[in-house]
Amino acid sequence: LLLLGGAGAASAHAGLRSADPADGTVLASAPRALTLTFTESVGLLDDSFRLFAPDGRRVRTGEPRHAPGRTDTAQVAFPAGLGQGTFTVAWRVVSADSHPVSGAFTFSVGRPSPATAAVDTGPAEDPLTGSLYDLARYAAYGAAALLVGTAAFVLLCRPPNPGPLRRPLAAGWWLLLAATLALLVLRAPYESGAGPAAAFTPSALSRTLTTRPGVVLLIRLALLAPTALFLVRLCRRGPQPDAPGEGRTAPQREGRTPASSRAALATGAVLALALALTWAASDHASAGLQVPAAMASSVLHLLAMAVWLGGLTALLTTLQRTPRTTTAADTDGSAGTAPAALVAPLAATAARFSRLAFLAVTVLVATGVYQSWRGLGSWPALTGTAYGRLLLVKLFAVVLLLAVAAGSRHWT
Repeated sequence: LLLLGGAGAASAHAGLRSADPADGTVLASAPRALTLTFTESVGLLDDSFRLFAPDGRRVRTGEPRHAPGRTDTAQVAFPAGLGQGTFTVAWRVVSADSHPVSGAFTFSVGRPSPATAAVDTGPAEDPLTGSLYDLARYAAYGAAALLVGTAAFVLLCRPPNPGPLRRPLAAGWWLLLAATLALLVLRAPYESGAGPAAAFTPSALSRTLTTRPGVVLLIRLALLAPTALFLVRLCRRGPQPDAPGEGRTAPQREGRTPASSRAALATGAVLALALALTWAASDHASAGLQVPAAMASSVLHLLAMAVWLGGLTALLTTLQRTPRTTTAADTDGSAGTAPAALVAPLAATAARFSRLAFLAVTVLVATGVYQSWRGLGSWPALTGTAYGRLLLVKLFAVVLLLAVAAGSRHWT
């Protein structure tokens, strides 16, 4: 998990490519506007640009806006008669992967000021808001993995008794609901760098709902309603025995999937894809080069992670909650063994998950390689940068793990 988790894009956030006027420039006359160009599309805040005079006084500027036809370029008009001296610009925008980025620089008109007053450009990020937002973000990933992975395990691995998996399914749904609500509430102060209390101002939520990340979070909340109905039907499914004969219909005995199971698989796949798209639509894949391919890769990456980790949790839960029987030989207080009637179905379930997990990890590695290459920008960067060389080491380790896993599957 640590190896794969480190295979993200090197250019995770937008960077400032150029500024006009540039940092440290001495101009003969006052500029009429400021233009900043970034490495990717950026979103603007009401307070994206602040201009401070040489004495530290804030100067009123125009409304921030994008340059015509350029979502990676932001502009703001300056008032006439700025005067002479050194001015400070503080900027804050939201990159395409929904993370705020900020910075500051100076330029001078006429001649640099002999002494510039200390300027409070504001915090880059409120520590408490940032921590709470990151906690909710990681909780949402964990909840999605538990929810999607457990549902996939029930449908594809067919445990003999899915009853014990109802609790993980419910926990995943409720945790995803709570995490998404927290992200929606904290979005405004997270973007502006304010404290958590700013989330409860009258304009905070309305401003969030006008941004792409806010709309995406709202869509995720809406998708949780049909997901809940799907989970209710999934939890009502009875045991799925593997032994021939009792409890199985003719199509099952012949190896065919019943129509009800095919419908459940199709419904679950659509819901899982829709939920995964709410992450891809607000992260780095939604901007830059090869957006359709990057979006597809991001969706597959998230779903593969969920199927692997969530499915592993479901498998361990199934094995741990399987009834045990004790024999006269079990005199040391051991838990005993599973009943003989469940051994074969459990073994078949574990074998199905082994094949599914191998496929999921393969997809995870393939999409991770693509996303990392896209972040690096070129194949030579794999060997020409420290990040690229570190990525090669990680990929080698992952390939080695896959080879060991393949050997384990072959011999067991």
